[in-house]
Amino acid sequence: MSNYKLYLAPMEDVTDPAFRLLCKRYGADRVYTEFVNADALVRDVESTVRKLRISDAERPVAIQIYGREAGPMADAARIVEEAQPDFIDINFGCPVKKVAGKGAGAGLLRDVPKMLAITRAVVNAVHLPVTAKTRLGWTHDELYLPDGTPFIVNLAEALQDCGIQELAIHGRTRAQMYTGEADWTLIGAVKNNPRMHIPIIGNGDVTTPERARECFERYGVDAIMVGRGTFGCPWLFAEMKEAFIPDFEATQLHGIRIPRTMAEKVEVLKEHVSRSIEWIGDERKGIIHSRRHFANSPVFKGLFDFKQTRIALLRADTRDEVFQLMDYIVEHWGE
Repeated sequence: MSNYKLYLAPMEDVTDPAFRLLCKRYGADRVYTEFVNADALVRDVESTVRKLRISDAERPVAIQIYGREAGPMADAARIVEEAQPDFIDINFGCPVKKVAGKGAGAGLLRDVPKMLAITRAVVNAVHLPVTAKTRLGWTHDELYLPDGTPFIVNLAEALQDCGIQELAIHGRTRAQMYTGEADWTLIGAVKNNPRMHIPIIGNGDVTTPERARECFERYGVDAIMVGRGTFGCPWLFAEMKEAFIPDFEATQLHGIRIPRTMAEKVEVLKEHVSRSIEWIGDERKGIIHSRRHFANSPVFKGLFDFKQTRIALLRADTRDEVFQLMDYIVEHWGE
């Protein structure tokens, strides 16, 4: 299992440089940027162009783009190529209404010919490897074709024929959004299709080392993409790899220790807050931006009589306030 790969999934308002670098430190084999709107990029919208900022410390890094028309997607891909990522990823999986409802992201699952046209246009526009991420289908009723073939198996072959170098599959339909359980059996069906020769990346509900091991062993995927389980827990990659690789901490983290105690984990959360403030350039906005991480961190889950302290933590809007509350939590609830 020493060759298995773990990737940080692209997530809007989550996978900014501050978080990507922390995940990279703790063993993520590849990181992805937030979604980049192709139309906004072509129009040179500052907030969108800013998402193209990557650093060598993040490599290998993929920049993900989304859109609903082939022309702007190809133009956006050329702009992205100038930022020199290692991969350009196409988002065919985002289920949210403002994306899918406008015919982009997972919305293209309802128009496969257009999805394939976009893929060919992007592949032909750039020299970098192009990858894609999608879902099992639009609804549960559309998971299988009339001949019994899984929709995603057929789609994966078609995307491969368009020239993508890898395919990531989230094991849910668009209709499921993020509810219910991810169906890895259909991801496995794609991986085990003898006509597939590109790497297949599985995604969905992998939040523990045990589940990561199960998905690798049972479904044979080439990599696992970890998403919401990383919130407030960038060291999750290291915990997963430690379960597979002997002496992982000593041999592959270059002297960086996996945080074990609450105090050690809180120090990582503090660093993330500081990095977010530095990235955004505004203390209050940086704290608000990083709030979803410490709000959802497993570090603070299940603590007895924690409600009022949690409310105070989520209302704090200066770095000193946040850090003082975190220190208080360690003092009163820590090991």
